[in-house]
Amino acid sequence: QVQLVESGGGLVQAGGSLRLSCAVSRRSFSDYSMGWFRQAPGKEREFVAAISWTGGNTYYADSVKGRFTISRDNAKNTVYLQMNSLKPEDTAVYYCAAVNFSTRRPFGSWGQGTQVTVSS
Repeated sequence: QVQLVESGGGLVQAGGSLRLSCAVSRRSFSDYSMGWFRQAPGKEREFVAAISWTGGNTYYADSVKGRFTISRDNAKNTVYLQMNSLKPEDTAVYYCAAVNFSTRRPFGSWGQGTQVTVSS
């Protein structure tokens, strides 16, 4: 069974930065596009960013474009999310998942998520 382990969350002031990591226990990790999603209290899980299996293409939600950067290291089976200029509305539990890059729809397993809290 594929396991995804997110880490790197924490409490940060508005304007600060965090770098999230997602380690994936899948031999064929490099065959899959990956994405980051988030879920704030009382809200549905929403798409944040996606990266193609080669890492050559990325896609971002409008709310994070220009502030967040998704990247991956296929040698380490890890996908990252660099988050800069954080805002209180970025507060959520962040998850990674395999995605269909064209539709940004997730599939397969979810990890436990990592909490990001941005104070004003």
